[in-house]
Amino acid sequence: MDWLTQKIPVGAWAKSVFDWLNAHGGPLFDAVAAVLEAVIDGMLFVLQGTPPLILIALFVALTWVLQRNWKTCLLVGLGFLFILNQDYWDETMQSLTLILFSCFVCMSVGVPIGIAAAHRPRLYQSMSPVLDLMQTLPTFVYLIPAIVFFGLGMVPGLIATVVFVLPAPIRLTQLGISSTPPALLEAATAFGATPTQRLWKVELPWALPQIMAGLTQAIMLSLSMVVIAAMVGANGLGVPVVRALNSVNTSLGFESGFIIVVVAIILDRMLKMERKR
Repeated sequence: MDWLTQKIPVGAWAKSVFDWLNAHGGPLFDAVAAVLEAVIDGMLFVLQGTPPLILIALFVALTWVLQRNWKTCLLVGLGFLFILNQDYWDETMQSLTLILFSCFVCMSVGVPIGIAAAHRPRLYQSMSPVLDLMQTLPTFVYLIPAIVFFGLGMVPGLIATVVFVLPAPIRLTQLGISSTPPALLEAATAFGATPTQRLWKVELPWALPQIMAGLTQAIMLSLSMVVIAAMVGANGLGVPVVRALNSVNTSLGFESGFIIVVVAIILDRMLKMERKR
């Protein structure tokens, strides 16, 4: 019965895998880090280099294009003006860079995987345990291999955010595509639509609200990673929160935390979409 009391070396196995990857994939990880840093620096240059009032006007205009609601535009404009008033503009742009790029990667990867999973139920069944693991594993655990492979800075925070956020667009895209009414699919088939035409003209328009919900979920989850990413050197709104935590500064902590809430509300209202019937 000694085998029952002997500890299975799960941690040692994981360390061996990470050490092997780090030893043999070092140049690849360095190249990926260099590319990601260049993209992040470019996005940050655009966001921080544009005058704040012009950028606020662009965000309000984008909100009008997406929502066609002057109240939502007013909310977005006032929210960004409040951030500017509180002197958190640079930190907000740094966090937006991390959020936007991570969401772009997650949606670019998650939506096609979700479509494939909706059309192949067995594939989704096999993926579900992996998605559950990605969502339930403590987020701090993602930072350890990210630091090992990519060092400190924005890149490990981005990688950890992508891994944590990716299941949301996959699951919601799969839900939206698989919930397309059979009557619509049968009507499209009866009119001679090919599978590709059914996807683009029936399934994706029907699933668009769910896909957009996946995007908003990705944004909210990315925001939740802002503070954690700051612990590995990522700039943004998480830095003042960590600083407030270390110094027990309630004023700074509430102030920076409230700015994160404002950013979350702004992005949620900008991208919220409901199915029109």
